[in-house]
Amino acid sequence: METMSEQNKDKELSSRANAPKSAEGAVKVSGWKKFLAKKWVFPAVYMAAAVIILTLMWVYKDSGTKPTSEVGSGYELPNPAQTETTGNPDALPVAAAPETMSWPVADRNEVEISLEYFDSQASNDVRQAAMIEYGNTLTPHVGIDFAKNDNTPFEVVAALSGKVTRVEKDPVVGHLVEIEHTDGLVTVYQSLAEVKVAKDAEVKKGDVIALSGRNELEKDEGTHLHFEVRQNGVPVNPETLIAEN
Repeated sequence: METMSEQNKDKELSSRANAPKSAEGAVKVSGWKKFLAKKWVFPAVYMAAAVIILTLMWVYKDSGTKPTSEVGSGYELPNPAQTETTGNPDALPVAAAPETMSWPVADRNEVEISLEYFDSQASNDVRQAAMIEYGNTLTPHVGIDFAKNDNTPFEVVAALSGKVTRVEKDPVVGHLVEIEHTDGLVTVYQSLAEVKVAKDAEVKKGDVIALSGRNELEKDEGTHLHFEVRQNGVPVNPETLIAEN
């Protein structure tokens, strides 16, 4: 009995030893590890990553070269210099040049200077020619007089844009007009006829303000225009301010 029992135990042990191992005892190799174990896997992954990186770099570089003035498709940011005047025909450009003074006559070619400005630095003969005799007094001529050869009237215009501050008739200098401009500048027009502006009126450079006429102070000159420029009340030679001589 004991022999049979021992034989049975030996058979059972032998059968257990030869039987396939269970899932619990065996070390399974997953499909992912088998995939990675292949020799071509890592080179392929490396190449794919390199392609992705190069693609991203190309896209970033291309987007950085687009003009900053483009927003979306087919739209450009407005030019600030243009938006100041677009839609407003009366608007002036931001960088507009300052207005320059011109001669106070409609046509400079039809008139001549009949009496010069008194220049204290000029020669004695030039200074004497620019003196005005009225009564028994000699007075320096602090303006420039214009006249035509045929002694006929001509149009007098504003030398600069500004505001008319004085319109009146003086017994000595005749009809006069004064126009105030920026920076303390005032232009004076005397010996006028047919004045066409009123006090407090706004005039633009080149606007006709009167015709030339006569006055008592310079009656020997006949029909003419006496033109003065004053800077903060001090007479200035107009020729030093006029760009078109």
